[in-house]
Amino acid sequence: MNRDARAYWIRSPGDGGIRAETLDDPGPDDVLVRTLFSGVSRGTEALVFHGRVPANQHEVMRAPFQEGAFPGPVKYGYLNVGEVEHGPPALLGRPVFCLYPHQTRYVVPASAVTPVPDDVPPARAVLAGTVETAVNALWDAAPLVGDRIAVVGGGMVGCAVAGVLAGLPGASVRLVDTDPSRAAVAAVLGVGFAAPEDAEEGCDLVFHASATEAGLARSLDLLAPGGEVIELSWYGDRRVAVPLGEHFHSRRLAVRGSQVGTIGPRRGSRTFADRIALALRLLADPAFDALITGESPFDDLPETMPRLAGGDLPALCHRIIY
Repeated sequence: MNRDARAYWIRSPGDGGIRAETLDDPGPDDVLVRTLFSGVSRGTEALVFHGRVPANQHEVMRAPFQEGAFPGPVKYGYLNVGEVEHGPPALLGRPVFCLYPHQTRYVVPASAVTPVPDDVPPARAVLAGTVETAVNALWDAAPLVGDRIAVVGGGMVGCAVAGVLAGLPGASVRLVDTDPSRAAVAAVLGVGFAAPEDAEEGCDLVFHASATEAGLARSLDLLAPGGEVIELSWYGDRRVAVPLGEHFHSRRLAVRGSQVGTIGPRRGSRTFADRIALALRLLADPAFDALITGESPFDDLPETMPRLAGGDLPALCHRIIY
């Protein structure tokens, strides 16, 4: 059994490298997984890379199999697809998704991995964690058939939300972003597109995922009376202003936070396993391939991560190949 592994660590803010690791022997209820692909969730991982996780959020922001602590050294990540090399017969040789950092091999409890459905390519399954965030957002929002919906912010999370919403019968869904190139992604996903200044108002729901003050303000502008913004942006250590004057009270608007670390009361009977399994089933739709905008080898990650975090390498999901 090969117990040698290599993992990407953030040594200190803005500085990362690859370390050799020796794995523990798997127990009777564990699996040994050889990584095939991992994904860089650019928004969150950029904040972690730059050391911008607020001290009072260090525990809340821990990834399930994170090692080390913020701001570093820390091994962080949560989009990993691999093949089970050792474990229960039902999983042996199967591709699985796990909320594990960027590492060549790892040992986790068998309960921590979810089999990738046969109709989902493993290379696409790296999106499962982001689509899970989108599923959670829709559970929180509980959109209705025929709703008028905008998704403000065409990053990885916003596009995942738009992709899931595209299947809502009768709904009018529009992706709103300042980058006109996102129109092509919206078209593949089967939703409309608009620049912020051209977006249609009178929405029943707006999902905000731009992580900007201007995006949040525009999200509130787009709402019809009684409408609600589902806030998906994570701002790290930045404070943002929310425009609660103007028509916020007269239109009886609302802003609701949604975070994938918990399942809200509207879907309280569902489990985390239910949610990730649903996300993987939704990834049978090849339209989600539009969210993967680049890839590079694992060995290049120390050079790739600063470019992703700094915006020099534009990306929605950047896939790492092992």
